[in-house]
Amino acid sequence: MTDLLAPLAAIVGAANLLTTPHDIAPFITDYRGRYHGSPLAVALPASSDEVAALVRFCAAHRIAIVPQGGNTSTCGAATPDGSGRQLVIALRRLNRIRAVDAANQTITVEAGCTLAAVQAAAASAGLLFPLSLASEGSCQIGGNLSTNAGGLAVLRFGTMRELTLGLEVVLPDGQLLDALTALRKDTSGLDVKQLFIGAEGQLGLITAATLKLFPQPTAHATALLGVASADEAIATLNALQAAFGDRLTSFEMMSEVCQQLVAKYQPGALPFQAPWALLVELSDSGDNTSLQERLLQWLAARGLGDGVLAQNDSERTRLWQLREQMSELQKRDGPSIKHDIGVPTSAIPAFLDACGTALQAAFPGVRIVAFGHAGDGNLHYNISHTRPGNAGLFADEDAVNAIVYEQVHRLRGTLAAEHGVGQLKGHWLQRYKDPAALAVMRAVKQALDPQRIMNPGKWL
Repeated sequence: MTDLLAPLAAIVGAANLLTTPHDIAPFITDYRGRYHGSPLAVALPASSDEVAALVRFCAAHRIAIVPQGGNTSTCGAATPDGSGRQLVIALRRLNRIRAVDAANQTITVEAGCTLAAVQAAAASAGLLFPLSLASEGSCQIGGNLSTNAGGLAVLRFGTMRELTLGLEVVLPDGQLLDALTALRKDTSGLDVKQLFIGAEGQLGLITAATLKLFPQPTAHATALLGVASADEAIATLNALQAAFGDRLTSFEMMSEVCQQLVAKYQPGALPFQAPWALLVELSDSGDNTSLQERLLQWLAARGLGDGVLAQNDSERTRLWQLREQMSELQKRDGPSIKHDIGVPTSAIPAFLDACGTALQAAFPGVRIVAFGHAGDGNLHYNISHTRPGNAGLFADEDAVNAIVYEQVHRLRGTLAAEHGVGQLKGHWLQRYKDPAALAVMRAVKQALDPQRIMNPGKWL
């Protein structure tokens, strides 16, 4: 297929079509190192027109396309296969902030902008783009959209689906779909942009988006609390919502095992250890002092035992680092079988109890590292030490997944809350997703991509 490289290079420029092993190396392995590929080439377009030209060429020659953003996928969604016949279209050069409309509280950005760049552009206009992830310095908006990313502030602001007003998308035949509206209300037919949010690049290639912005909070109250059980954690969440409404921006929980990892690798960083640690943040207009005083009074009235209230921005940052470093600390401690599950918030205690009991029965001594966005029911539920010394962990992966996903399904939850499905969970999706929903998805795929060139080998 080397005869195809010259016309591809003519579209993006020879310097922006990567073919050597050294140049393509950063694009062919997923973030966790589980999936590796060997593409035809990696194209780096700098405009939507160049993306459309690449897709038209690929459609004419039946070349499969793998869209890629910051390559932070944990499910292999942006990794090519080993056939040497797939073109990776990486969007890092498609990185302009096209417009900030402060009066309309919107921002229009290209898909290759990092999340941090979008946050900064919003902040420079005195506004907030509220999506917040540990990988925000490297993940890109196109990838955030393709997985319907959630993060730390979903409780108040919602996922990318709720934060998106319009999209620009290159369809599988190379047409440019201009649905880049900044409207908040529009009943003129189907909202077609929703097809592409969460589709992991299988229906089209997102090139730009118009996103919602919000007033920048001027006050924060952040506390780390210790509670005795998951039931008490959810009761605390409900009580906070009743007392503070949508000022409650984040509600994170970390198990005792998580806290032990912090103590192991960062001695003294934790002010206490408890069966569950809760990271709670309120945000509002006004000043920090009054908001912090309100939270302090509420905590005193509740009679919660362990607790630390951040007194300044430096302390607030240190508390958030305890939560945001969890994935890295666990990686440092060794491999694990990862789950990004979601259940109704009220069902979190039942899930933790039933799933923990079933896993301990199947794998005595198993270690469960559970943490995440309890305010929206999304837990990162990671398993290690199914055997002594953590030997043979991934030989047990299917058995572990079967236990976890069965409990999730029983509680009408999801096996992919914010990280996507990719190559990792496709067969589990076929098992647990409603058959009628799968049929609708396949029908949409067939209608938009009959040649099946968009990100093949993933869950559709």
